[in-house]
Amino acid sequence: MIGSVVEQVCIRNEGCEDMASGKIYQVLTDESAAKDGYIRVIDESGEDYLYPADYFVPIVLPKAAENALLALSAA
Repeated sequence: MIGSVVEQVCIRNEGCEDMASGKIYQVLTDESAAKDGYIRVIDESGEDYLYPADYFVPIVLPKAAENALLALSAA
């Protein structure tokens, strides 16, 4: 099942010329892909593809920043 979108930072890109280390990407939660060690990343074209999960690190925002962004998106 594919679900919500989160942001993650690419930390490795061996064999993935279309990914840039240090760049932030949107990631769709995908339970099926996660079981096999992959995540579903939205690339520059706007399409989503599977990449090794260990090539990315989740971004965790402080609660105040998260609340501020949610308030902005609701406005």
